[in-house]
Order: sequence, then C-alpha cells, then structure tokens
Amino acid sequence: MAAQEAHPVEDRIVQLLRRLGIEKAHMAAYLPGDWSGLLERHPSAVASLTLICPRGMKTEVLRPHAARLLIVSGDGGNVVADLMRAVDRLPGATLTMLRDYFSPMWADVMADRTGEVRSAMLEFLSLRDKESPLQPARLSEGDGGEAGISYTIRGSGPPLLLFPLGLAASQWDPLLPALAERYTTITLGGAYLGMVAFLETRGPGYLRAVRNVVDEVGLEPGQTVLEVGCGAGTVARWLARYTGKRNPIVGADINGYLLREAAGLAASEGLGDVIDWHSANGEALPFAEGRFDATMAFTVMEEGDADAMLAQCVRVTRPGGKVAVIVRSLDMPWWVNLPLRPELKHKAQTGYGDVVQGGCADAGLYERMERAGLGDVVMLPQYATYASGERLQQQQERMASRLTPEEAEEWRDAIAAAGNQFFISQPFHSAVGTKP
Repeated sequence: MAAQEAHPVEDRIVQLLRRLGIEKAHMAAYLPGDWSGLLERHPSAVASLTLICPRGMKTEVLRPHAARLLIVSGDGGNVVADLMRAVDRLPGATLTMLRDYFSPMWADVMADRTGEVRSAMLEFLSLRDKESPLQPARLSEGDGGEAGISYTIRGSGPPLLLFPLGLAASQWDPLLPALAERYTTITLGGAYLGMVAFLETRGPGYLRAVRNVVDEVGLEPGQTVLEVGCGAGTVARWLARYTGKRNPIVGADINGYLLREAAGLAASEGLGDVIDWHSANGEALPFAEGRFDATMAFTVMEEGDADAMLAQCVRVTRPGGKVAVIVRSLDMPWWVNLPLRPELKHKAQTGYGDVVQGGCADAGLYERMERAGLGDVVMLPQYATYASGERLQQQQERMASRLTPEEAEEWRDAIAAAGNQFFISQPFHSAVGTKP
C-alpha cells in the first residue's frame, strides 16, 4: 500500500468526483481513513457526513462540521463509551442509537436494522437538502473505476457517496433501493478504502507475528493450506509470496464483499494461480475431512463460536497436520512507548476491542486447542509492533479517543517528545497444534 501514501485517499476521491462531474456530495462511511482527509483538505466537497457504527471519531476534524454530521450506532459493545465521549465533544451533531444492538466491526447493520437506518439517513439527508440543496447528478447507472477506486452508480438525484462498511457482509445492499429512489448512489470499493485498506496496512508488525506462527507450522513444498476467515486475503497473499508459490492455498470467508476484493488483489499481484477463494462459514466448513496439510485461522475466532471453528479446523486437517490460530488479546496489556505518568500510561495500555459470546480473545485459546483434540500445542503469546505508517496513526487515534481533553494534550506532547522512538505494540495469543 505504499502508493496510498504517495497518492492520499482524499485526492483519489476528489479525482473520482471530478471524473463524474460532481462538485459536492453527501457521504456516508465507517472508518476515518475514508473521510477525515476530505474534511481536512477538501471540506467544500462534503455536503454532509453520515458515520455508521464508526471506529475512530477524530473529533478535532469533525467539530467544525458537526452540524452536518449524523452518527448511527448500536448501544452495545466495548466502544460505546468512547463513542459517547466523542459525541459530547461534537455539539450540533445528530445521533441515532440502535437499541439493544451490538455493532462491532463485523456487524451487518444494514441487514440487521434496515428500517431504522433507512429512516435515520433519509430524514437527516432531507433536512440537509432543505438547508443547502445539491444539484442532481446526471450519471448513467453502471460500474467504473478511477484512481484505484471502484464504483457502482444507481438511482438519480443529488449525489451520495457510500464508502465501505467495515466487515459487514451485506455492505449497503439492503438499503440501496430506498436510497437510490432519492439519490444518485455511488458505492465505492477497492484496496484504498474501508476495511480492505485497514487490513492491508497492518504491515510488517502484524505479519512478523504471522510469520512466527507459520514458521512453527513448518510447511513443506507442495503441502496444502487453508486460511479460515481470510478477509481481503492479506495473509494468504503474503503466505503465497513467503513460500515462493510452492504451496496451494485456499482462502475461505463468509463475507462475499471481502472475497471479491481478495480475488482482485491476488490477480493484480500475479497470485491468482496459487490461491483459490471459497465462500465458507468457519463454523461449518464445506471441505472434506483431512483435506488440508495445515489449517490456519488468524484473528477470526473473536467473531464467532471459537470451539465450533476449532472443531472444523481440526476436522479438515489431515492426521499429523497442523492447526495454527492467532487471536487478539484482551487479557494482555498493550505497550505504548511513551513517557507518561503511571495513571495515564495504564489507561492508554488497557486492552480494548469486541468479542462475541463464545468467541475467544484471551489465553483460553490454549485450553481450547487441547480440548479440540490437538496435541503438542505450542503456545506463542506475542506482540505486533507498529512504529510508523497508517496503522500507528490509527492506533494512536483510537487511544486518544478514550482520553479527556487534558489527557489528550498530555498524550500529544508525549508523542512529540518521543520522536522516532514512539511505537505501539498490540498483544496476541497464538498457538500451533498437531492433529493426532
């Protein structure tokens, strides 16, 4: 993703808008990497902004535009308190809370709460249109691409840009018919946006942790590999290169949107001949018993029934084969290399994140591996360190969102004082076991 730094996302979006003849549009998004640069550098292009179950609020960027901001979020999960603190700093913003709804990054909110989100968005957009009407976009329906961003146009009326929605399987599809009745919807995708970009920017820190596990598996040339929950294929493509394309790889995921992006990225990198992509639920894998020499599941067992996933991983692995798992850790502290007073350091390093009931995001992984019937379980708690680039920026912003204004100022001063010695390390639990 080095090209992303040379050509920022906001410039790509502006280039796309110019290609389509659009000066200003309503926008709806999830991750700040998609919208923050636009508000900072091209605010005149943003008629309004809707944030759906957002991760990372960047209140300093949003505050001048709060009057044209809608936030839609579930009221459950570990990040709601952070969200509410951010909303308190955004007077004038409109907030819609979905009652009794847990909205982690993999929530399929458009499918789960179609009616509520539709009502909130259409009412908000209608008010914005009355205050400052937008010219209708005169575009033909269809697909296209510009500056590395893919798009699909539907409907007619004022332009509405729809950025990717986290790991949601349905993305915007359940809401598109209603939105397209009033707006020219422009649904965006590609490697530079949303969770695809987020996953791609994990970079050397995360892949170093993956490599430690893969090395423990000890793949031989020709052995087959299954990655459960492959997402956009970041690890599968890295593995294909790391093994010199000597191992057939199958990437499996329940999310059709991510699989489409994964296939496109693999083809663009010349890896389409070594990786096959399959739509599959990790709790009911559609592969024969003993099909693979090694089965891997990296940062997916937080999102479903971990024991069921492990049982499936064991089932599809041959006797003598290896099962390798990495989960995020909520029971190990993060490490922030900053000279902070103890109370603030503890607050910054306290673990956070979402895990569903039955999911695994702690040292219970090791016992689960043994209960699943695996032997010779090698336990590998480890850290992924982010010392530069977009992922470091993302993590420091997430931490800053948990702080009071006074703490946030102390945090920023400490980052400036640390200079190039500033890094953040994220904890993981990892294990490799052998099927008897």
